[in-house]
Amino acid sequence: MTSWRSRTLRCLIAALVGLACLTAVSPTASAAGTGTGYWSARGAQLVDAKGDPVRMTGINWFGAETANFAFHGLWSRSYRDMVAQMAGLGYNTIRIPYSNQMLDAGSAPTSIDLAKNPDLAGLSGIQIIDKVIAEAGSRGMRVILDRHRPDGAGQSPLWYTAAYPESRWIDDWKTLAARYQGNPTVVGADLHNEPHSVSGGGGACWGCGDPAVDWRLAAERAGNAVLSVNPDWLIIVEGVDCVAGTGSPQCGWWGGNLSGARQFPVRLSKPDKLVYSAHEYATSVFAQPWFDDPAFPANLPALWDHWFGYLEKENIAPVLLGEFGTTLRDPRDGVWLQNLMRYLGSGPTGTDFTFWSWNPNSGDTGGILNDDWTTVNTVKQGYLSPYLIPPSGGGPSEPRPGCTAAYRVENTWNGGFTASLRLTNTSSAPVANWTAAWTAPPGVQVVGGWNATVVQQGTAVTAAAPSWAPSLAAGASVSIGFQATGPASPSPSAFTLGTASCATG
Repeated sequence: MTSWRSRTLRCLIAALVGLACLTAVSPTASAAGTGTGYWSARGAQLVDAKGDPVRMTGINWFGAETANFAFHGLWSRSYRDMVAQMAGLGYNTIRIPYSNQMLDAGSAPTSIDLAKNPDLAGLSGIQIIDKVIAEAGSRGMRVILDRHRPDGAGQSPLWYTAAYPESRWIDDWKTLAARYQGNPTVVGADLHNEPHSVSGGGGACWGCGDPAVDWRLAAERAGNAVLSVNPDWLIIVEGVDCVAGTGSPQCGWWGGNLSGARQFPVRLSKPDKLVYSAHEYATSVFAQPWFDDPAFPANLPALWDHWFGYLEKENIAPVLLGEFGTTLRDPRDGVWLQNLMRYLGSGPTGTDFTFWSWNPNSGDTGGILNDDWTTVNTVKQGYLSPYLIPPSGGGPSEPRPGCTAAYRVENTWNGGFTASLRLTNTSSAPVANWTAAWTAPPGVQVVGGWNATVVQQGTAVTAAAPSWAPSLAAGASVSIGFQATGPASPSPSAFTLGTASCATG
Protein backbone atom coordinates (compact mmCIF):
# COMPACT_ATOMS: atom_id res chain seq x y z
CA MET A 1 0.00 0.00 0.00
CA THR A 2 1.28 3.46 -0.88
CA SER A 3 2.15 5.47 2.23
CA TRP A 4 0.43 8.77 2.98
CA ARG A 5 3.82 10.49 2.78
CA SER A 6 4.39 9.43 -0.82
CA ARG A 7 0.78 10.33 -1.72
CA THR A 8 1.28 13.78 -0.20
CA LEU A 9 4.56 14.25 -2.12
CA ARG A 10 2.78 13.55 -5.40
CA CYS A 11 0.07 16.01 -4.40
CA LEU A 12 2.62 18.72 -3.68
CA ILE A 13 4.18 18.24 -7.10
CA ALA A 14 0.76 18.40 -8.73
CA ALA A 15 -0.11 21.51 -6.71
CA LEU A 16 2.84 23.39 -8.15
CA VAL A 17 1.26 23.23 -11.58
CA GLY A 18 -2.34 23.45 -10.41
CA LEU A 19 -3.26 19.87 -11.34
CA ALA A 20 -5.73 17.66 -9.53
CA CYS A 21 -4.44 15.30 -6.87
CA LEU A 22 -6.82 12.38 -6.77
CA THR A 23 -4.83 10.24 -4.34
CA ALA A 24 -4.56 12.67 -1.45
CA VAL A 25 -7.45 11.12 0.46
CA SER A 26 -8.63 7.62 1.18
CA PRO A 27 -10.98 5.91 -1.33
CA THR A 28 -13.83 6.09 1.20
CA ALA A 29 -13.41 9.84 1.63
CA SER A 30 -13.08 10.46 -2.09
CA ALA A 31 -16.23 8.50 -2.85
CA ALA A 32 -18.23 10.66 -0.47
CA GLY A 33 -17.62 13.81 -2.50
CA THR A 34 -20.11 16.60 -1.96
CA GLY A 35 -23.21 14.46 -2.18
CA THR A 36 -26.56 15.11 -3.78
CA GLY A 37 -28.87 18.08 -3.33
CA TYR A 38 -29.11 20.15 -0.17
CA TRP A 39 -27.50 19.30 3.14
CA SER A 40 -28.97 18.82 6.61
CA ALA A 41 -27.70 17.84 10.06
CA ARG A 42 -28.23 14.42 11.57
CA GLY A 43 -26.90 14.89 15.07
CA ALA A 44 -23.33 16.11 14.54
CA GLN A 45 -23.09 14.77 10.98
CA LEU A 46 -23.93 16.65 7.79
CA VAL A 47 -25.82 14.51 5.29
CA ASP A 48 -26.96 15.10 1.73
CA ALA A 49 -30.46 14.77 0.31
CA LYS A 50 -30.07 10.96 0.23
CA GLY A 51 -28.92 10.82 3.86
CA ASP A 52 -25.30 10.05 2.95
CA PRO A 53 -22.52 11.67 5.05
CA VAL A 54 -20.90 14.73 3.50
CA ARG A 55 -18.21 17.08 4.75
CA MET A 56 -16.91 20.53 3.88
CA THR A 57 -13.15 20.58 3.35
CA GLY A 58 -12.95 24.04 1.90
CA ILE A 59 -11.19 27.33 1.51
CA ASN A 60 -11.98 31.04 2.09
CA TRP A 61 -11.64 33.40 -0.88
CA PHE A 62 -12.06 36.94 0.35
CA GLY A 63 -12.34 40.37 -1.23
CA ALA A 64 -16.05 41.02 -1.83
CA GLU A 65 -16.32 42.24 1.78
CA THR A 66 -13.64 44.91 1.19
CA ALA A 67 -13.87 48.22 -0.64
CA ASN A 68 -13.00 46.31 -3.84
CA PHE A 69 -16.47 44.66 -3.70
CA ALA A 70 -14.96 41.75 -5.65
CA PHE A 71 -12.76 38.73 -5.04
CA HIS A 72 -9.12 39.64 -4.62
CA GLY A 73 -6.71 38.30 -7.19
CA LEU A 74 -8.94 39.01 -10.18
CA TRP A 75 -6.33 41.60 -11.06
CA SER A 76 -3.97 38.68 -11.74
CA ARG A 77 -6.02 35.74 -13.00
CA SER A 78 -9.43 34.67 -14.22
CA TYR A 79 -11.96 33.50 -11.67
CA ARG A 80 -12.57 30.34 -13.71
CA ASP A 81 -8.90 29.42 -13.53
CA MET A 82 -8.76 29.93 -9.77
CA VAL A 83 -11.92 27.94 -9.05
CA ALA A 84 -10.56 25.11 -11.21
CA GLN A 85 -7.32 25.16 -9.25
CA MET A 86 -9.17 25.05 -5.91
CA ALA A 87 -11.13 22.00 -7.04
CA GLY A 88 -7.99 20.40 -8.45
CA LEU A 89 -6.21 20.76 -5.14
CA GLY A 90 -9.08 18.96 -3.40
CA TYR A 91 -11.11 21.78 -1.85
CA ASN A 92 -14.82 21.02 -2.14
CA THR A 93 -16.33 24.19 -0.62
CA ILE A 94 -15.72 27.94 -0.98
CA ARG A 95 -16.61 30.26 1.88
CA ILE A 96 -17.32 33.65 0.31
CA PRO A 97 -17.17 36.72 2.58
CA TYR A 98 -19.26 39.75 1.61
CA SER A 99 -20.44 43.02 3.18
CA ASN A 100 -23.86 44.64 3.17
CA GLN A 101 -22.22 47.65 1.56
CA MET A 102 -21.34 45.48 -1.43
CA LEU A 103 -25.08 45.14 -2.05
CA ASP A 104 -25.64 48.92 -2.07
CA ALA A 105 -26.34 50.67 -5.36
CA GLY A 106 -23.15 52.46 -6.31
CA SER A 107 -20.76 49.89 -4.79
CA ALA A 108 -18.94 49.22 -8.04
CA PRO A 109 -16.33 46.41 -8.08
CA THR A 110 -12.75 47.47 -8.78
CA SER A 111 -9.31 45.97 -9.47
CA ILE A 112 -10.40 43.39 -12.04
CA ASP A 113 -8.34 42.57 -15.13
CA LEU A 114 -11.13 42.47 -17.70
CA ALA A 115 -8.82 41.03 -20.34
CA LYS A 116 -8.61 37.93 -18.13
CA ASN A 117 -12.22 38.21 -16.92
CA PRO A 118 -14.15 39.70 -19.85
CA ASP A 119 -17.53 38.37 -18.70
CA LEU A 120 -17.27 40.38 -15.46
CA ALA A 121 -17.36 43.74 -17.24
CA GLY A 122 -20.02 46.03 -15.78
CA LEU A 123 -21.25 43.48 -13.24
CA SER A 124 -22.14 44.30 -9.65
CA GLY A 125 -20.46 42.59 -6.71
CA ILE A 126 -23.27 40.09 -6.26
CA GLN A 127 -23.34 39.34 -9.98
CA ILE A 128 -19.62 38.50 -9.80
CA ILE A 129 -20.38 36.18 -6.87
CA ASP A 130 -23.07 34.62 -9.09
CA LYS A 131 -20.38 33.85 -11.66
CA VAL A 132 -18.12 32.18 -9.10
CA ILE A 133 -21.03 30.18 -7.71
CA ALA A 134 -21.92 28.93 -11.19
CA GLU A 135 -18.31 27.95 -11.86
CA ALA A 136 -18.00 26.21 -8.50
CA GLY A 137 -21.24 24.31 -9.09
CA SER A 138 -20.06 23.13 -12.50
CA ARG A 139 -17.17 21.41 -10.70
CA GLY A 140 -19.28 19.80 -8.00
CA MET A 141 -18.17 22.28 -5.34
CA ARG A 142 -20.41 23.85 -2.70
CA VAL A 143 -20.55 27.46 -1.48
CA ILE A 144 -21.40 29.09 1.83
CA LEU A 145 -21.97 32.83 2.03
CA ASP A 146 -20.36 34.69 4.94
CA ARG A 147 -21.67 38.08 6.01
CA HIS A 148 -18.20 39.22 7.03
CA ARG A 149 -18.76 42.92 7.69
CA PRO A 150 -21.50 45.52 7.54
CA ASP A 151 -19.27 47.70 5.32
CA GLY A 152 -15.89 47.53 3.65
CA ALA A 153 -14.11 49.50 6.37
CA GLY A 154 -13.67 46.73 8.93
CA GLN A 155 -15.05 44.09 11.26
CA SER A 156 -17.82 44.97 13.75
CA PRO A 157 -18.28 43.38 17.21
CA LEU A 158 -22.06 43.31 16.80
CA TRP A 159 -24.10 42.20 13.82
CA TYR A 160 -25.34 45.74 13.22
CA THR A 161 -24.10 49.33 13.12
CA ALA A 162 -25.82 52.70 12.89
CA ALA A 163 -25.39 52.65 9.10
CA TYR A 164 -26.47 49.02 8.73
CA PRO A 165 -29.10 48.19 11.37
CA GLU A 166 -30.35 44.71 12.22
CA SER A 167 -33.31 45.14 9.89
CA ARG A 168 -30.98 45.67 6.93
CA TRP A 169 -28.83 42.68 7.96
CA ILE A 170 -31.87 40.39 8.03
CA ASP A 171 -33.44 41.84 4.86
CA ASP A 172 -30.23 41.30 2.91
CA TRP A 173 -30.01 37.72 4.10
CA LYS A 174 -33.61 37.11 3.01
CA THR A 175 -32.83 38.63 -0.40
CA LEU A 176 -29.84 36.32 -0.84
CA ALA A 177 -31.83 33.33 0.37
CA ALA A 178 -34.41 34.04 -2.33
CA ARG A 179 -31.75 34.72 -4.97
CA TYR A 180 -30.20 31.28 -4.60
CA GLN A 181 -33.33 29.31 -3.80
CA GLY A 182 -33.34 26.20 -5.98
CA ASN A 183 -29.56 26.28 -6.51
CA PRO A 184 -28.01 23.49 -4.37
CA THR A 185 -24.48 24.77 -5.00
CA VAL A 186 -25.16 27.34 -2.25
CA VAL A 187 -25.77 25.30 0.89
CA GLY A 188 -25.69 27.79 3.73
CA ALA A 189 -25.49 31.19 5.38
CA ASP A 190 -22.76 32.12 7.88
CA LEU A 191 -24.83 34.83 9.55
CA HIS A 192 -22.14 37.15 10.95
CA ASN A 193 -18.39 36.86 11.14
CA GLU A 194 -16.63 36.91 14.51
CA PRO A 195 -19.03 38.57 16.96
CA HIS A 196 -16.98 39.63 19.97
CA SER A 197 -16.82 41.75 23.10
CA VAL A 198 -15.20 45.17 23.38
CA SER A 199 -12.38 46.09 25.74
CA GLY A 200 -13.82 47.97 28.72
CA GLY A 201 -17.27 46.41 28.26
CA GLY A 202 -19.82 46.03 25.51
CA GLY A 203 -19.98 44.11 22.28
CA ALA A 204 -21.52 40.70 21.77
CA CYS A 205 -22.43 38.20 24.49
CA TRP A 206 -23.86 34.68 24.42
CA GLY A 207 -26.89 33.92 26.58
CA CYS A 208 -26.98 37.19 28.50
CA GLY A 209 -30.58 37.79 27.44
CA ASP A 210 -30.23 41.39 26.20
CA PRO A 211 -31.60 41.36 22.62
CA ALA A 212 -29.37 44.30 21.69
CA VAL A 213 -26.16 42.37 22.36
CA ASP A 214 -27.04 38.68 22.81
CA TRP A 215 -25.66 37.12 19.65
CA ARG A 216 -27.46 33.83 20.25
CA LEU A 217 -30.84 35.58 20.20
CA ALA A 218 -29.92 37.59 17.10
CA ALA A 219 -28.82 34.43 15.30
CA GLU A 220 -32.22 32.91 16.03
CA ARG A 221 -34.03 35.95 14.62
CA ALA A 222 -31.95 36.04 11.44
CA GLY A 223 -31.75 32.27 11.01
CA ASN A 224 -35.50 31.79 11.24
CA ALA A 225 -36.06 34.69 8.84
CA VAL A 226 -33.74 33.05 6.30
CA LEU A 227 -35.46 29.67 6.70
CA SER A 228 -38.84 31.30 6.09
CA VAL A 229 -37.58 32.19 2.60
CA ASN A 230 -35.23 29.27 1.87
CA PRO A 231 -35.87 26.26 4.11
CA ASP A 232 -33.11 24.27 2.38
CA TRP A 233 -30.17 26.34 3.65
CA LEU A 234 -27.89 25.51 6.53
CA ILE A 235 -27.82 28.27 9.15
CA ILE A 236 -24.24 28.70 10.35
CA VAL A 237 -23.81 30.40 13.73
CA GLU A 238 -20.38 31.42 14.97
CA GLY A 239 -19.42 31.69 18.60
CA VAL A 240 -18.26 34.81 20.46
CA ASP A 241 -14.92 35.36 22.21
CA CYS A 242 -15.83 35.44 25.92
CA VAL A 243 -18.44 33.42 27.82
CA ALA A 244 -18.47 33.58 31.62
CA GLY A 245 -19.41 30.62 33.75
CA THR A 246 -18.47 27.85 31.32
CA GLY A 247 -15.00 27.07 32.60
CA SER A 248 -11.49 28.31 32.00
CA PRO A 249 -10.38 29.91 29.83
CA GLN A 250 -13.50 32.00 29.39
CA CYS A 251 -12.09 34.05 26.47
CA GLY A 252 -10.69 32.79 23.17
CA TRP A 253 -10.61 33.87 19.54
CA TRP A 254 -13.23 36.20 18.11
CA GLY A 255 -16.11 33.99 17.00
CA GLY A 256 -14.36 30.93 18.40
CA ASN A 257 -16.04 30.32 21.76
CA LEU A 258 -19.15 28.12 21.59
CA SER A 259 -18.98 26.99 25.20
CA GLY A 260 -22.27 28.81 25.92
CA ALA A 261 -24.22 26.77 23.37
CA ARG A 262 -24.68 23.91 25.84
CA GLN A 263 -26.78 26.01 28.24
CA PHE A 264 -28.13 28.39 25.62
CA PRO A 265 -28.48 26.54 22.30
CA VAL A 266 -29.61 28.27 19.13
CA ARG A 267 -33.28 27.45 18.50
CA LEU A 268 -34.33 27.32 14.86
CA SER A 269 -37.66 26.50 13.22
CA LYS A 270 -35.79 23.69 11.44
CA PRO A 271 -33.32 22.27 13.99
CA ASP A 272 -31.70 20.02 11.38
CA LYS A 273 -30.40 23.09 9.55
CA LEU A 274 -28.24 24.36 12.43
CA VAL A 275 -24.44 24.31 12.13
CA TYR A 276 -22.24 25.95 14.75
CA SER A 277 -18.98 27.54 13.63
CA ALA A 278 -15.72 28.40 15.37
CA HIS A 279 -12.48 30.13 14.40
CA GLU A 280 -9.03 29.04 15.52
CA TYR A 281 -5.61 30.53 14.82
CA ALA A 282 -1.92 29.98 15.46
CA THR A 283 0.41 31.92 17.74
CA SER A 284 1.80 33.88 14.78
CA VAL A 285 -1.63 35.54 14.54
CA PHE A 286 -1.80 36.36 18.26
CA ALA A 287 0.22 35.08 21.21
CA GLN A 288 -2.56 33.43 23.21
CA PRO A 289 -1.40 32.14 26.61
CA TRP A 290 -2.01 28.48 25.82
CA PHE A 291 0.81 28.53 23.27
CA ASP A 292 3.26 29.20 26.14
CA ASP A 293 1.85 26.44 28.33
CA PRO A 294 4.62 23.94 29.20
CA ALA A 295 2.17 21.20 28.18
CA PHE A 296 1.88 22.53 24.58
CA PRO A 297 0.78 20.89 22.31
CA ALA A 298 -0.78 18.23 24.56
CA ASN A 299 -2.99 20.96 26.08
CA LEU A 300 -4.70 21.74 22.76
CA PRO A 301 -7.34 18.98 22.45
CA ALA A 302 -8.89 19.87 25.83
CA LEU A 303 -9.05 23.53 24.78
CA TRP A 304 -10.74 22.64 21.49
CA ASP A 305 -13.17 20.38 23.34
CA HIS A 306 -14.01 23.33 25.60
CA TRP A 307 -14.48 25.84 22.77
CA PHE A 308 -16.37 23.78 20.21
CA GLY A 309 -15.45 20.10 20.04
CA TYR A 310 -17.96 18.95 22.66
CA LEU A 311 -20.80 19.81 20.27
CA GLU A 312 -19.69 17.05 17.90
CA LYS A 313 -18.40 14.60 20.51
CA GLU A 314 -21.77 14.70 22.28
CA ASN A 315 -23.66 14.52 18.96
CA ILE A 316 -25.37 17.87 19.57
CA ALA A 317 -24.78 19.56 16.20
CA PRO A 318 -22.22 19.78 13.39
CA VAL A 319 -19.34 22.23 13.77
CA LEU A 320 -17.68 24.10 10.93
CA LEU A 321 -14.18 25.40 11.65
CA GLY A 322 -14.88 28.35 9.39
CA GLU A 323 -11.46 30.00 9.68
CA PHE A 324 -8.06 28.73 10.73
CA GLY A 325 -4.72 29.72 9.30
CA THR A 326 -1.11 30.56 9.88
CA THR A 327 1.98 32.09 8.34
CA LEU A 328 4.02 29.14 9.72
CA ARG A 329 6.68 31.66 10.79
CA ASP A 330 6.75 30.44 14.39
CA PRO A 331 7.94 26.84 14.83
CA ARG A 332 4.89 26.21 17.02
CA ASP A 333 2.57 27.04 14.12
CA GLY A 334 3.31 23.84 12.27
CA VAL A 335 2.87 21.81 15.46
CA TRP A 336 -0.46 23.54 16.08
CA LEU A 337 -1.70 22.93 12.53
CA GLN A 338 -0.66 19.29 12.49
CA ASN A 339 -2.42 18.63 15.79
CA LEU A 340 -5.51 20.56 14.71
CA MET A 341 -5.92 18.57 11.51
CA ARG A 342 -5.62 15.32 13.44
CA TYR A 343 -8.22 16.59 15.92
CA LEU A 344 -10.65 17.43 13.10
CA GLY A 345 -10.32 13.91 11.72
CA SER A 346 -10.36 12.44 8.24
CA GLY A 347 -13.05 11.18 5.89
CA PRO A 348 -16.67 12.30 5.62
CA THR A 349 -17.32 11.97 9.35
CA GLY A 350 -14.65 14.46 10.38
CA THR A 351 -15.28 18.04 11.47
CA ASP A 352 -16.08 20.43 8.61
CA PHE A 353 -13.55 23.15 7.81
CA THR A 354 -12.77 26.04 5.47
CA PHE A 355 -9.13 27.13 5.64
CA TRP A 356 -8.15 30.81 5.78
CA SER A 357 -7.27 31.57 3.11
CA TRP A 358 -6.87 31.13 -0.64
CA ASN A 359 -5.54 34.69 -0.80
CA PRO A 360 -1.82 35.34 -0.29
CA ASN A 361 -2.63 38.93 0.77
CA SER A 362 -4.08 38.04 4.17
CA GLY A 363 -1.81 40.00 6.50
CA ASP A 364 -2.39 37.65 9.44
CA THR A 365 -1.88 34.33 7.72
CA GLY A 366 -0.92 34.54 4.08
CA GLY A 367 -2.62 31.97 1.89
CA ILE A 368 -2.51 28.69 0.03
CA LEU A 369 -1.40 30.69 -3.00
CA ASN A 370 1.98 32.39 -3.05
CA ASP A 371 2.31 36.09 -3.76
CA ASP A 372 2.22 35.48 -7.52
CA TRP A 373 -1.42 34.38 -7.10
CA THR A 374 -0.63 31.24 -9.10
CA THR A 375 1.83 28.85 -7.45
CA VAL A 376 0.90 26.94 -4.30
CA ASN A 377 2.44 27.14 -0.84
CA THR A 378 3.29 23.47 -0.82
CA VAL A 379 4.12 23.36 2.90
CA LYS A 380 0.66 24.55 3.93
CA GLN A 381 -1.01 22.41 1.31
CA GLY A 382 0.94 19.44 2.60
CA TYR A 383 -0.63 19.76 6.05
CA LEU A 384 -4.14 19.87 4.56
CA SER A 385 -3.96 17.44 1.62
CA PRO A 386 -4.46 14.19 3.57
CA TYR A 387 -7.72 15.57 4.97
CA LEU A 388 -9.27 17.01 1.80
CA ILE A 389 -12.30 15.39 0.15
CA PRO A 390 -12.32 16.46 -3.51
CA PRO A 391 -15.60 17.68 -5.01
CA SER A 392 -17.73 15.28 -6.98
CA GLY A 393 -19.02 16.26 -10.41
CA GLY A 394 -22.24 18.23 -10.63
CA GLY A 395 -24.23 15.53 -12.46
CA PRO A 396 -27.96 15.38 -13.08
CA SER A 397 -28.84 15.44 -9.37
CA GLU A 398 -27.29 18.88 -8.99
CA PRO A 399 -28.58 20.87 -11.97
CA ARG A 400 -26.11 23.28 -13.51
CA PRO A 401 -27.79 26.61 -14.18
CA GLY A 402 -28.19 27.46 -17.85
CA CYS A 403 -30.07 29.71 -20.21
CA THR A 404 -30.27 31.09 -23.73
CA ALA A 405 -30.82 34.73 -24.65
CA ALA A 406 -32.39 36.07 -27.85
CA TYR A 407 -32.08 39.86 -28.25
CA ARG A 408 -33.90 41.95 -30.86
CA VAL A 409 -34.26 45.67 -31.55
CA GLU A 410 -37.96 46.35 -32.10
CA ASN A 411 -38.03 50.02 -33.08
CA THR A 412 -35.58 52.91 -33.53
CA TRP A 413 -35.70 56.69 -33.78
CA ASN A 414 -33.28 59.54 -33.60
CA GLY A 415 -31.71 59.21 -30.15
CA GLY A 416 -33.42 56.06 -28.91
CA PHE A 417 -34.90 52.62 -29.45
CA THR A 418 -36.95 49.82 -27.93
CA ALA A 419 -35.78 46.23 -27.70
CA SER A 420 -36.90 42.83 -26.43
CA LEU A 421 -34.97 40.06 -24.72
CA ARG A 422 -36.26 36.50 -24.60
CA LEU A 423 -34.61 34.36 -21.92
CA THR A 424 -35.10 30.59 -21.67
CA ASN A 425 -34.24 28.60 -18.56
CA THR A 426 -32.38 25.60 -20.04
CA SER A 427 -31.54 24.00 -16.68
CA SER A 428 -33.52 21.12 -15.17
CA ALA A 429 -34.62 23.19 -12.16
CA PRO A 430 -36.79 26.27 -11.75
CA VAL A 431 -35.20 29.67 -11.10
CA ALA A 432 -37.06 31.28 -8.19
CA ASN A 433 -37.24 35.08 -7.87
CA TRP A 434 -35.14 35.34 -10.99
CA THR A 435 -32.98 38.28 -11.96
CA ALA A 436 -31.55 38.77 -15.43
CA ALA A 437 -28.58 40.98 -16.19
CA TRP A 438 -26.55 42.21 -19.13
CA THR A 439 -23.94 44.79 -20.08
CA ALA A 440 -25.15 47.78 -22.09
CA PRO A 441 -22.97 49.21 -24.90
CA PRO A 442 -21.37 52.63 -24.31
CA GLY A 443 -23.82 55.51 -24.64
CA VAL A 444 -26.95 53.42 -23.99
CA GLN A 445 -29.19 54.25 -21.02
CA VAL A 446 -32.32 52.26 -20.17
CA VAL A 447 -35.21 54.57 -19.27
CA GLY A 448 -38.01 52.03 -18.73
CA GLY A 449 -39.03 48.42 -19.09
CA TRP A 450 -41.93 45.98 -19.02
CA ASN A 451 -42.50 42.38 -17.89
CA ALA A 452 -39.74 43.00 -15.35
CA THR A 453 -38.29 45.79 -13.21
CA VAL A 454 -35.45 47.03 -15.41
CA VAL A 455 -32.79 49.37 -13.99
CA GLN A 456 -29.33 50.45 -15.10
CA GLN A 457 -26.24 51.44 -13.11
CA GLY A 458 -23.21 52.35 -15.20
CA THR A 459 -23.19 49.76 -17.98
CA ALA A 460 -24.79 47.06 -15.77
CA VAL A 461 -28.49 46.47 -16.46
CA THR A 462 -30.66 44.23 -14.27
CA ALA A 463 -34.20 43.01 -14.79
CA ALA A 464 -35.96 41.60 -11.72
CA ALA A 465 -38.90 39.21 -11.91
CA PRO A 466 -42.34 40.78 -11.61
CA SER A 467 -44.31 39.99 -8.46
CA TRP A 468 -46.97 38.20 -10.49
CA ALA A 469 -44.47 35.73 -12.03
CA PRO A 470 -41.49 35.33 -9.67
CA SER A 471 -40.42 31.85 -10.80
CA LEU A 472 -39.22 30.65 -14.19
CA ALA A 473 -39.79 26.93 -14.61
CA ALA A 474 -37.28 24.58 -16.21
CA GLY A 475 -37.61 24.96 -19.99
CA ALA A 476 -39.78 28.08 -19.69
CA SER A 477 -39.12 31.45 -21.31
CA VAL A 478 -39.76 35.07 -20.42
CA SER A 479 -39.77 38.12 -22.69
CA ILE A 480 -38.49 41.41 -21.31
CA GLY A 481 -38.97 44.70 -23.10
CA PHE A 482 -37.21 48.01 -22.52
CA GLN A 483 -36.78 51.49 -23.91
CA ALA A 484 -33.40 53.20 -24.03
CA THR A 485 -31.66 56.30 -25.26
CA GLY A 486 -28.53 56.07 -27.36
CA PRO A 487 -27.48 53.95 -30.35
CA ALA A 488 -29.33 50.71 -31.13
CA SER A 489 -26.12 49.04 -32.28
CA PRO A 490 -24.00 47.26 -31.11
CA SER A 491 -26.09 44.79 -29.07
CA PRO A 492 -25.74 44.27 -25.31
CA SER A 493 -23.49 41.47 -24.04
CA ALA A 494 -22.87 39.12 -21.08
CA PHE A 495 -26.48 38.06 -20.55
CA THR A 496 -27.17 36.12 -17.34
CA LEU A 497 -30.21 34.54 -15.71
CA GLY A 498 -29.71 34.11 -11.99
CA THR A 499 -26.28 32.54 -11.62
CA ALA A 500 -26.16 31.23 -15.20
CA SER A 501 -24.39 32.77 -18.18
CA CYS A 502 -26.66 32.71 -21.23
CA ALA A 503 -25.76 31.47 -24.67
CA THR A 504 -26.89 33.90 -27.35
CA GLY A 505 -28.47 33.07 -30.64
